[in-house]
Amino acid sequence: MAVHVSIHDVSPLWEREVDVALEMCHAVGVKPALLVVPNFHGKAPLNAAPAYARKLRALSDDGHEMILHGLFHKSRPADAEVSGQGRPRGLRWHYAQTVVSGGEAEFSDVTEDEADLRLDEGEAILATAGLTPTGFIPPAWSMPPWLLPKLGRRGYTFCEDHLYAYNPAEGTRQTSVVLNYASRTPGRLFSSVAWCRIAKYARLALPARIAIHPADMRFALLRHEVESLLAWGRGDFTESSRGLF
Repeated sequence: MAVHVSIHDVSPLWEREVDVALEMCHAVGVKPALLVVPNFHGKAPLNAAPAYARKLRALSDDGHEMILHGLFHKSRPADAEVSGQGRPRGLRWHYAQTVVSGGEAEFSDVTEDEADLRLDEGEAILATAGLTPTGFIPPAWSMPPWLLPKLGRRGYTFCEDHLYAYNPAEGTRQTSVVLNYASRTPGRLFSSVAWCRIAKYARLALPARIAIHPADMRFALLRHEVESLLAWGRGDFTESSRGLF
């Protein structure tokens, strides 16, 4: 079965870590998709980092698929307090913001108007950097059900969550297993290692997605695990998200 590799949270703030991940990928002959955050946590606007934008353009020209990955990669619940507009804070929101991520699930609680504004701004920043994304992946893989049709109307051909890869433009999806690590706490780190070592065998029946995060590169254990996963996937890599379908 096909194995798709991606590097998340691509931003000038993570340049060194992304470079390490790229070296690992290139060593096994795969060009990972790059999930670009236009302004990571509001601290690193890509249009204010021309040298990094040039680096990403060179990677795009070399065959790396570019994916829009939110706008800020951070939920901003304070917005509701400032504007006085309430937002739902039910179990789904708490799961996305506290269990799945540490307040990173940017698109889990936005309104449709907010989603359009953030998509517009993210696309504009990438366009200024000379990048054309083929897909959109919400931070923490968390999104409301109305987002996929919206992405389809924008012509995006790739999106994903924990269970599926989607082609929003065609309205199709493919069950697949996602292999990624979490380093926020020691418990998450070791449990995610255990998960990937077991879940990779689902590749016998399903396509697999290896999702590398820059923070992984800060831990020797996770660098080793990523290298092992990449070696395991060698020979079945697809460098286009379309290869998952």
